[in-house]
Amino acid sequence: MEGQLVESNTKFAVYLVTMFTRTLAPPAGSFFLFGPRGTGKSTWIRTSFPGALVVNLLTPENTIRYERDPALFRAEVEARAKSDWIVVDEIQRVPRLLDEVHYLMEEKGHRRFALTGSSARKLRRGSANLLAGRAVMRRLFPLTAAETDLSVPGEQLLRFGAMPLSVLAPDDGAREDYLRAFVTTYLAEEVRAEGLVRDLGGFARFLEVAALAAGQTTNVSSLARDAEVSRETVRGYFEILVDTLIGEWLPAYRPRAKVKEVAQPKFYWFDSGVLHAAAGGFDQPRPADWDGVLLEHVVLHELRAYLHYAGIKGSLGYWATPSGTEVDFVWWHGPRRVAIEVKAGKRYRSEYRSGLRSLETSLPGKLRSYVVYRGDAELEVEGARVLPLEAFLRRLHNGEILD
Repeated sequence: MEGQLVESNTKFAVYLVTMFTRTLAPPAGSFFLFGPRGTGKSTWIRTSFPGALVVNLLTPENTIRYERDPALFRAEVEARAKSDWIVVDEIQRVPRLLDEVHYLMEEKGHRRFALTGSSARKLRRGSANLLAGRAVMRRLFPLTAAETDLSVPGEQLLRFGAMPLSVLAPDDGAREDYLRAFVTTYLAEEVRAEGLVRDLGGFARFLEVAALAAGQTTNVSSLARDAEVSRETVRGYFEILVDTLIGEWLPAYRPRAKVKEVAQPKFYWFDSGVLHAAAGGFDQPRPADWDGVLLEHVVLHELRAYLHYAGIKGSLGYWATPSGTEVDFVWWHGPRRVAIEVKAGKRYRSEYRSGLRSLETSLPGKLRSYVVYRGDAELEVEGARVLPLEAFLRRLHNGEILD
């Protein structure tokens, strides 16, 4: 059975490579590659570095073997040429191997290590050896519009996201099954198996309420009440979501404008399909504005991936005032600022520009503005470009939005 599974995974990896070319460029020297499970890290590594020595720590026998005898790893590497690439898949499972990597780099001259991980928790919180800057950090995201050549319909992206297995599934039923299983696997393998929480039931309740609150200013007290756990527990659970790469905080943009701004961050999930599954969206109708939440996640995923893969500097955040005026995303780098408002409507409405108008008033002459919506027409309204989702994504990956 295990041999069949390996063969199946290998066939899928080959199929995935022929279907999509990933945008991430392989670094010239050693690097960490972080990304949630299922984003295609192993496939990308094996395609980018054929002939590398691969240590796969996903298998329990390998984990036990190297945990018991880390020197075995040293011996295997020393048997290879110094020019060879050495891959350690899911390095967080045996953090002690990082000491061996450090030794091999410093004392033996091996400088080409590719270290992947789907969780940074043990590395960040266990005082793991992160090689003191000798390895750069890279991330792999779910598939982007550029990598799929805009072949995934916008409506599919909203509910089923851009995880490779979701995109390649034969139909929506298979996508739903995969995303349900992803959330269950996350609970079973990433959380319970690594002993990240004591109360798995409480964490499962938190996942659903945190999913329903995604993209909103986080109210810890409300989430704690709904999940039936303490406020401190909720804060700890959010740390787990960040450390296991399920989501991250979007900071508030505070340009010292003419109005008082909100300072609290918002929490966004890494994939709209995983978010939809965690929120119970395949079982029950979600709130009326749920499509808007999912669309924001799609746009934010594309923005973050583009910034990282293209190596574009700057910061990404959102802007809001206590009165409720808001702009979904603002990117800034020095004097350059780009504001992006995301709306789930299929027809443009004048109120879509209200938040942008307020920000433009606060920052005259310093801002380019966009409205992304689910309609078909490209418009120019009061100096702002109104773009359908597909047109926005095409322009983004062509370098026309954040230039």
